[in-house]
Amino acid sequence: MQIWPAIDLLGGKCVRLQQGDYNRETVYGDDPAEMAKRWVDEGADCLHLVDLDGAKDGSLKNRDAISAIVAAVDIPCEVGGGIRDEKTIDELLDLGLARLVIGTKALREPDWFAAMCEKFPEKLVVGIDAKEGMVATDGWLEVSTTSAIDLAKTFEHLPMAAIIYTDIATDGMLAGPNVEAMQAMKEAVKVPVVASGGVTSVEDVKNLTAAGLDGAIVGRSLYEGRLTVRQAVEAAGGVR
Repeated sequence: MQIWPAIDLLGGKCVRLQQGDYNRETVYGDDPAEMAKRWVDEGADCLHLVDLDGAKDGSLKNRDAISAIVAAVDIPCEVGGGIRDEKTIDELLDLGLARLVIGTKALREPDWFAAMCEKFPEKLVVGIDAKEGMVATDGWLEVSTTSAIDLAKTFEHLPMAAIIYTDIATDGMLAGPNVEAMQAMKEAVKVPVVASGGVTSVEDVKNLTAAGLDGAIVGRSLYEGRLTVRQAVEAAGGVR
């Protein structure tokens, strides 16, 4: 299982939000590129970036920070947040990102997302964020009437890289992941599934690995010292 340390960007700084709430942010650093190098030094072999400004309003306000991270490290980086048109996809891939995560736009315009997957094969990831099993959109500000697994099944035939499945209830709460929900998603679809939300301990990583997940995004627990990248990679079956 791959470990994806998360770098969440808001106003060019590294932050974490609790349950996606923009009023509950903690700033962890002013230099995202330095943070990226720190995770690589600890053993990361891929990075998950989130443009929180983009997730909220569709802007590319953190482009400079994203570019600096990609230039600073020599491992695959992905980014999500506010990617809603082909021009933005082109711009971000030109920065050297390995893959891009698309959420709200994929839910609202599945035909467009399918066309983009065909044009950029294995470069796009669908980000499915759920609350009590139902899809949430717009930086988690809206909850839809669509089941997360039903949505995933409509996309699994596309030439995309993976599904990132986030459980909003556990994200940033240091309370452990919803392993049951993650496993149910993994068993329901044929594409790689990356778990996101609540990964706090070595035991959490081991549980997700045992459940068959292809990857896990780890955020707040790294920043608060409850888990190291090295511990997570080893628990996921890697050797560092």
